[in-house]
Amino acid sequence: MAKTVAVIGSGVSGLTSIKCCLDEGLQPTCFERSDNIGGLWRFKEKVEEGRASIYQSVFTNSSKEMSCFSDFPMPEHFPNFLHNTRFLEYLKLYAKHFDLLKYIRFKTTVISVRKCQDFSTTGQWIVVTESDGKQESTMFDAVMVCMGHHIESFIPVQSFPGIEKFKGQYFHSREYKSPEGFQGKTVMVIGMGNSASDIAVELCQRAKRVFISTRGGSWVMSRVYDDGYPWDTVFHTRFSNLIRSILPWPLLKRVYEQKMNQWFNHENYGLVPQNSSL
Repeated sequence: MAKTVAVIGSGVSGLTSIKCCLDEGLQPTCFERSDNIGGLWRFKEKVEEGRASIYQSVFTNSSKEMSCFSDFPMPEHFPNFLHNTRFLEYLKLYAKHFDLLKYIRFKTTVISVRKCQDFSTTGQWIVVTESDGKQESTMFDAVMVCMGHHIESFIPVQSFPGIEKFKGQYFHSREYKSPEGFQGKTVMVIGMGNSASDIAVELCQRAKRVFISTRGGSWVMSRVYDDGYPWDTVFHTRFSNLIRSILPWPLLKRVYEQKMNQWFNHENYGLVPQNSSL
């Protein structure tokens, strides 16, 4: 008899977990609290507690060639970098191609996961779920938690003395959805990661003024490399890895920095990172 596996969440990790279970002859049951697949990549107008959130304009930072599953290439007509709606479309195609939907129980929330009393000998788990107001306990041989790590936001308010006196609005990027409502406002974006950079650029189209506050600087690069190739298809190759394994780090660091500064001189903008290049 095939061993049973509980899969929590039907995003990228959840879908691939279902398929891998089937490949190994296991019997998966996926629990999804919403009414559809996609997880992080399913845009919602409002932030939902316990669910990852993205803004309306999100694109992938890795190319389709480097983002697709090895056993299911993306359609040729898809662009190199995908808007979140296109990536969600890809996940739907993946689920349909491998017939994964029949293993998913939608609108079902996992309440708890605990070890069975005889766990030391059986290795089994008790999973308590809730659907339509009714709870159900099911025993599984294994549990795969595929909820992602973008569920909860963190604002280090202790790092901003006096913030309780601030009369404006402050919130985490998880709550940002679009530039609407920022017309005529002065905005400070704290941080310079992917989300911060995206949001700052987008707000420049609506807000009165936009500032970026960065503690340690950052290398700013394009998604597109030389001759229009996606950066990751050039950087992540066997040849590139060979070169990186042969050349000494100081020389590599110099080459990287020269490349980063081809777009603009980071020193002129006070953006040279305090740490190493890449």
